[in-house]
Amino acid sequence: MKQTVDRDYALQPVPQSARQGFWKMFAVMLGLTFFSASMWSGGSLGAGLTFTQFILVVIAGNLILGLYTGTLGYIGAKTGLSTHLLARYAFGEKGSYVASFMLAATQVGWFGVGVAMFALPVQKVTGIDSYILIAIAGVLMTATAYLGMKALTVLSIIAVPSIAVLGTYSTFEAANTVGGLGGLLEYQPTETIAIAAALTICIGSFISAGTLTPDFARFAKTKKTGFFTTVIAFFIGNSLMFLFGAVGAIATGQSDISEVMFLQGLIIPAIIILGLNIWTTNDNALYASGLGFSHITKISKNKVVIFNGIVGTIFAMWLYNNFVGWLTFLGSTLPPIGAIILADYFLVRRKQGLKESAIKVVNWTALAAWVIGVLAATFIPGIAPLNALFASALAYVVLTLIQTRRNKQEEVVIEQKKVN
Repeated sequence: MKQTVDRDYALQPVPQSARQGFWKMFAVMLGLTFFSASMWSGGSLGAGLTFTQFILVVIAGNLILGLYTGTLGYIGAKTGLSTHLLARYAFGEKGSYVASFMLAATQVGWFGVGVAMFALPVQKVTGIDSYILIAIAGVLMTATAYLGMKALTVLSIIAVPSIAVLGTYSTFEAANTVGGLGGLLEYQPTETIAIAAALTICIGSFISAGTLTPDFARFAKTKKTGFFTTVIAFFIGNSLMFLFGAVGAIATGQSDISEVMFLQGLIIPAIIILGLNIWTTNDNALYASGLGFSHITKISKNKVVIFNGIVGTIFAMWLYNNFVGWLTFLGSTLPPIGAIILADYFLVRRKQGLKESAIKVVNWTALAAWVIGVLAATFIPGIAPLNALFASALAYVVLTLIQTRRNKQEEVVIEQKKVN
């Protein structure tokens, strides 16, 4: 009987023979960060800040985002493990199912939203029925996620330069209509955004998807490649999307570069850039969701991807119309998962390393720290994503120390009773 080989290593570490070098990994990570929703966030910042403030906020926010995702990428590359397999050590075997469900379900939701985000603008300019476009986009995006990391790499190598070149050209054309760089620097917003709120938008725009960085970085040949490709990609990719959105909003009132291109009469390039932009993120989202649900169910990642793709495609319009706000809320619950994985790896387990024998069934300490992180993001003033990261990591370390001390005290009491 022929044995099926899992080339995506959903339930095991990625071997060195399947690892990829710097440029292929860089293309994949850049493709992940190229997403229309980030342009919308950039448009919000561009409309509410001076251009100088915008540049400073984007640099600071994406450096923070890059360091967070890059450190997760470092762990993924070093261990060869996905986010879901890494979560087992911090949350416990069954406890990690909760984290995996939240991560995977959110990505299926965003996949459906992304499919509709492609279909609706294209329907307006072509007249093709939106449901036909949704079906075509859903099938194509599901196919690359099904084919796995090699397909994601090929698509990214094609899409990334196309988006960068076409988007940059359109952005320069849009900027020229307001006087070029000088006109942008002179721009004054009618309604301003506070810097803390602006940083929250910038960091929060992609931090939930960034938590899944190990799902891709585990294929990097070295831990340095995993770290640097992620940091550079998130800094350049997300900054570029924000820049496209901000210039578009200032010059034309449209944040999405494809909408700007439609206004410029660049219909075919606009459809290409819109499709590739969403495709490179959507297939990554579906791929990550497949890993998450495969971890929970132990069903092969490819079968799960097909199912998730069908669900996301069928409910695309409903998700687009009703679920974006809910997805944004769910996104705020995801960063603490990454923070707890980081704290567990670098602080709690820095001496003993990752040992299968140390995995609990459920680590209630991690779940409690997760809740504390979400509450910190919701109720503590300041930059919500950073509040979530620091609060959950700190809570996890402190609660773990308390639990460890309590366990030692109980062991001493038991030994004393044996002696007596």
